[in-house]
Amino acid sequence: MNASAPSADSLRAALAALLDGLPPNRAAQAVERLIANYRGTTPTDAPVLRDRSDVAAYAAYRMPATFEAVRGALYALREAAPDWEPRSHTDVGGGTGAASWAVAEAWEGAPPRTTVLDWAEPALTLGRELAAGVFDAEWRRERIGAALNLPASDLVTVSYVLKELTEADRTALVTEAARAAQAVVIVEPGTPDGYERIIAARTQLIEAGFTVAAPCPHSGACPIVPGTDWCHFSARVSRSSLHRKVKGGSLPYEDEKYAYVVAVLPQALGFARAGGTPLPVTPAASRIIRRPQIRKGQVLLELCGPEGLGRDTVTKRHGPLYKQARDAEWGDAWPPEDED
Repeated sequence: MNASAPSADSLRAALAALLDGLPPNRAAQAVERLIANYRGTTPTDAPVLRDRSDVAAYAAYRMPATFEAVRGALYALREAAPDWEPRSHTDVGGGTGAASWAVAEAWEGAPPRTTVLDWAEPALTLGRELAAGVFDAEWRRERIGAALNLPASDLVTVSYVLKELTEADRTALVTEAARAAQAVVIVEPGTPDGYERIIAARTQLIEAGFTVAAPCPHSGACPIVPGTDWCHFSARVSRSSLHRKVKGGSLPYEDEKYAYVVAVLPQALGFARAGGTPLPVTPAASRIIRRPQIRKGQVLLELCGPEGLGRDTVTKRHGPLYKQARDAEWGDAWPPEDED
């Protein structure tokens, strides 16, 4: 990977260069307002990011975490469809383009043709500046709502957007993504209400003929009952000095909790192979849905599988599998691919 290739490090470097000189106190004030909006419960049809100061604060505050969360979902897609690679991508509500950075980094080939859609012109302007010289994208102002008409794309990402919409607009957006895309990745905050939005979108995508590729190992009903628990995962985010200043933190990292769904049209994935041979998606046999508990001589894994929720206890008697269990992380597929 060359120095200008998309990555978490190159994103942090671009942020640092672009935001150099931004007064920390002004950024902190903007961040406080954005956090209040981010945690609020009232949907809005107005741009959250109003001017360049808002956008700069948002970029420093949220882009690294959004990048890591979307990257986690994209890597799950890669595992489920290892021979597929998108040639075109639409980033719905992409703002400053964190999801587009993750898509540009996720596959080894040239980044797909990307279109970033957002209703905040300052966000699009800053996103274009950040991505300059790293990857090419079209940055287009669009209202994200029921009237949105998406271009046909191999991949559509919708990250941290559904919460900002009314229920009717959320439904319309997922319907439109299913119409336009061959693969859809939706990411929301790893909160109970974020999980409920993901489950609603998952149901819509299945009804539209999609197969769930991740995180679920099946396309049946989710065994987790909303209101009693929620499915979410965690991404480790390295904090730059700028990030720590804006967020008022001292640790060199933070953990971003997120919920997501990846769904594909199996018959559509065949375009990546010569002759159009259909390429079926292969979900994980099961997935680790909580942080593994390492005890003396054993590892406890909380799993979601085709038969529902369960637990696997891996001990030293399992040989090489025990070491793999000790190295396993929350969100990983289980068992490892090379195990029966």
